[in-house]
Amino acid sequence: MPTAEAPAPPADLDRLRARLRELDRVVVAFSGGADSAFLAWVAHDTLGPDRSLAVTAVSPSLAPVEHDDCRSLADEWALRWRPVATAEMANAAYRANDGDRCFHCKDALMDALEPVVTAEGATVVLGVNLDDLGDHRPGQRAAADRGAAFPLVEAGFTKRDVRAASRALGLRTWDKPAAACLASRLPYGTPVSTPVLRRVAEAEAALGALGFRALRVRHYDDTARLEVPLDDLAAVLDRREAVVAAVHRAGYRYVTLDLEGLRSGNLNAALGER
Repeated sequence: MPTAEAPAPPADLDRLRARLRELDRVVVAFSGGADSAFLAWVAHDTLGPDRSLAVTAVSPSLAPVEHDDCRSLADEWALRWRPVATAEMANAAYRANDGDRCFHCKDALMDALEPVVTAEGATVVLGVNLDDLGDHRPGQRAAADRGAAFPLVEAGFTKRDVRAASRALGLRTWDKPAAACLASRLPYGTPVSTPVLRRVAEAEAALGALGFRALRVRHYDDTARLEVPLDDLAAVLDRREAVVAAVHRAGYRYVTLDLEGLRSGNLNAALGER
């Protein structure tokens, strides 16, 4: 498994391509985010469709808009793509939503990919970059334990490098806001359920329709805590009535705005307090 302490070589697209050629055949875990999209495109461009397959894990924790975007990207880039259902919701340990939720989720992904990998004679590759190594991400451990590879890390890519390379290649995902799974909107210890995930997805989709690209709806029972970039705080207040109505329609009674702004993974801070 990659570690944050390992020395980081400068990002190198040629090194990434060389690593993919070493792996020979890959199944890319493709969520549609900037990292996995970049990796899927480079794998397809380097290995061709016969030796690269992009697979999207489909479950209640994947927002419908993200599923749709994966399909659209696959069509645009002529990727060989397949959606695969994952069963993390069947695991009580996942639903309990403790600090290892992501481990159970990634373990379920690897279970779902096992027959695909066997049929393809391939290695699973994940779009983990160097910036991901310092945060609490037990899912990386689960994937590494099951034999997944992290070629972006091996080629020295940070998030900024991924975005810069994507832009240079003309990929529209270069500036796509980070979009973690819907379960990440629930504080640790709040049980994960399909109705709750649907409520979060509906609220975020409604706010997206109002023009907010980067956002999180943090779920606290009947309260939604909205996180947007600091530059968007004024826009939320300017459109207060529309924002409140959209979140109410999703099933929340109270709507709050986090004045600290959007912080990806900020709920992980609570782990150190437990």
